[in-house]
Amino acid sequence: MAIESPQDRIISINLRDEMSRSYLEYAMSVIVGRALPDARDGLKPVHRRILFAMHELGLTPERPFRKCARVVGEVLGKYHPHGDTAVYDALVRMAQDFSMRMPLINGHGNFGSIDNDPPAAMRYTECRLQALSSDSLIQDIDQDTVDFADNFDGSQQEPVVLPSRLPQLLINGSSGIAVGMATNIPPHNLGEVVDGLVALIHDPELTDADLMRYIPGPDFPTGGLILGTTSIREAYTTGRGSITMRGVASIETLEQTGRPDREAIIITELPYQTNKAALIERIAEMVNEKRLEGISDIRDESDRDGMRVVIELRRDAYPQVVLNNLYKQTPIQTNFGANMLALVENDPQLLSLKKFLTVFLEFREETVIRRTRFALRKAQERDHLLQGLLIALDNLDAVIQLIRQAADSAIARQGLMEDFGLSEPQADAILQMQLRRLTALEAEKIHKEHDDLQAKIKDCEDILNRRERRLEIIETEVTDLKTKFATPRRTQLVFGAGGQLDDMDLIANEQSVILVTEQGYIKRMAANAFEAQSRATRGRAGARIKENDAVEHFFACCDHDSILLFSDRGVVYCVHAYQIPVVSRTARGVPIVQLLPIPRDERITSVVPVSEFSEDEYLVMMTSGGYIKKTALSAFGNIRSNGLIAISLEDGDQLRWVRRARVEDSIVIGSRLGMAIHFRADHQQLRPLGRATRGVRSMNLRDGDELIGIDILPSAVIAGLAEAGDDADVDDAVAEDLPDDIPGPWILVITTNGYGKRVPVDQFRLQNRAGKGLIATKFKAKKTKKQADDQLATLRVVNAEDELMLVTSRGVIIRQAVIDISSQSRSATGVRVQRLDADDFIAAVALVPPDEEDEEVEEAEGGEAEGSEAEA
Repeated sequence: MAIESPQDRIISINLRDEMSRSYLEYAMSVIVGRALPDARDGLKPVHRRILFAMHELGLTPERPFRKCARVVGEVLGKYHPHGDTAVYDALVRMAQDFSMRMPLINGHGNFGSIDNDPPAAMRYTECRLQALSSDSLIQDIDQDTVDFADNFDGSQQEPVVLPSRLPQLLINGSSGIAVGMATNIPPHNLGEVVDGLVALIHDPELTDADLMRYIPGPDFPTGGLILGTTSIREAYTTGRGSITMRGVASIETLEQTGRPDREAIIITELPYQTNKAALIERIAEMVNEKRLEGISDIRDESDRDGMRVVIELRRDAYPQVVLNNLYKQTPIQTNFGANMLALVENDPQLLSLKKFLTVFLEFREETVIRRTRFALRKAQERDHLLQGLLIALDNLDAVIQLIRQAADSAIARQGLMEDFGLSEPQADAILQMQLRRLTALEAEKIHKEHDDLQAKIKDCEDILNRRERRLEIIETEVTDLKTKFATPRRTQLVFGAGGQLDDMDLIANEQSVILVTEQGYIKRMAANAFEAQSRATRGRAGARIKENDAVEHFFACCDHDSILLFSDRGVVYCVHAYQIPVVSRTARGVPIVQLLPIPRDERITSVVPVSEFSEDEYLVMMTSGGYIKKTALSAFGNIRSNGLIAISLEDGDQLRWVRRARVEDSIVIGSRLGMAIHFRADHQQLRPLGRATRGVRSMNLRDGDELIGIDILPSAVIAGLAEAGDDADVDDAVAEDLPDDIPGPWILVITTNGYGKRVPVDQFRLQNRAGKGLIATKFKAKKTKKQADDQLATLRVVNAEDELMLVTSRGVIIRQAVIDISSQSRSATGVRVQRLDADDFIAAVALVPPDEEDEEVEEAEGGEAEGSEAEA
């Protein structure tokens, strides 16, 4: 006999192939056996084994609770050879109403909290099945509806899948990480899922979009909001999508005894799987690190009645801005990364909404077929015995005689089978029949049972032969479960919301003043930094201006406005007001070239704040050469970062002024020597032109005169004005001082030497474009040789409630009410509105926009005293 050497027992294999095969086997074991749920019953193996073990222990909803340790031991010993922690954690999660939309286990004791508090040990907690689990998952499991397989040691049988009557995978969702893949399926509302399933039964051609009419989106157990439906549609059609979730928060006023009321943000619902305690800790850390502003205190007032997290705000905080920052920087708003991966016949597949329901419907139809076959087999077996009993009753005397003459039961059985053509089970049933069954009443019961079984057999055969009957049964079952277990939707869908917060949402829309100098410095200041002062005071310093620099543009706006900056070359740039740095009153500001790509040889000549790019509004542009044109405002709604051509210019001409107007408005233009022309802005006088056009002539100027500004009169004001037939260089004699009760609006005339007046609009008659105009003001003679000749500085349309800000060439700013300036005629010289140094002059005038929150600026009682302080 030859002896086998050790070398003969060595098998040569390729290491790469062996590693690949072993890894794939391990990966599939994890995917199928642990991490991914089955698309049929929506359960992973551990969950399925827990529910089946509880069913085997008789822990039905009407029975008393049993210790969780007993259930865990049963699962470990019979079905799940892994750690007890994994089993208990899975059991606990199925009992948490903040983790499962429809909990499958009824827990008694401490099963954790939304603050991520751990549950009590399994020896303390108790559990039993929920009614939903018994009625929709376990029912019919003993009717051959699903396959059973050997457990890990072959000593027990466990179900491969539970005969679920509802799409549990959609209702409760699932999450898991396998090898090379993961799943994250959101929970849904039971009633909506049933409605979608019923709709698919009636119309198998429905698409994913059609099904969204019945299943509009996930329904998380913790409530909250879902922003927009685009991501939901993407998840339902492709199997993947990022769903934006947001907690429910409101802004309330807290009434405090002995202290002023405080604004507070109250959080009552959080996004799914958000840890409340960790969230509060995170907010507190961000407040301490100065990453969140406006929060003074945070506390958790949650109790068994519901969640309530109170975030108290500082008095100077803007509640909506603080709330937007919380959405942006904390998990109060977060995304749910949907990855609809599940096992279909042990194959991991990415499923759409329709595929989910189709797979379940096919599985449910199979369970109905298997259940019906089981019932049919049982009915046929029983009816077979009854037919034998009926034969015995029809031949009762012969049967009794045969049995009495037989030596034993075997001979009697054989005789019955031979004489009456009975089967062995029928013969055994006759031999086991009690004598009381021979009475007439018992015989009638056998006949009735036989008839009932015949009807049941026909019904079962009809179910097996007709798919319509099976679908009808499925629809009836799911509808009954919906009636019994459906609850209202908890998560609200916010349609049309994108969920993305841009920078504007995080910034309060406050009033601001923006100042631009000739050398290209720009700054933003809060409008409330300048209190209203009395007329003829010196004002307050608004900027530290260089000796060779001067203020060129000065206007008021709101921080959310888009600021259109027009250059002398006819190019328009755009920047949001909040993007302009806020600096102190005396700071110089930042160069515009740091905010916009403006060439060094280009200068900003006009700035227009825009809140909304409406279709029925225009921009009126006027050049230094006197050309004017009107272009739709919507043409500037999307400006490139490097600018956009706004007007076509001749050689030597420059774009100087841009204003917003409507077709029914009128235009007032002023010149340096005190002339003004007023004409309509309709298409007859000024037809709309495209961006790259030059325009038409605006005003016929005298020698040595130049244009100094343009403003718009609204249509309601010009309705009653008379039309002027011809130009008038001089006016009729009118009184210089006018009554103060003349209603506005007025034309505000301000000269460079600090004089001003309000002129009623009706003194500027409507004329045709390109005329010489009317005299707008007369100038006072200069008092000293050092003082420059007085000229028209600005011509603006104002109302009684307006406030204006004047800035000098040295950057001194004064804010005062328009109504404090006297109402005078066109031929008057005006009153002093700002006291100037001899070498200073008025550079620009701006109107303060109305406060969105209707908070009027308090007028300074001691305006004279405060205004007398020179801060230049």
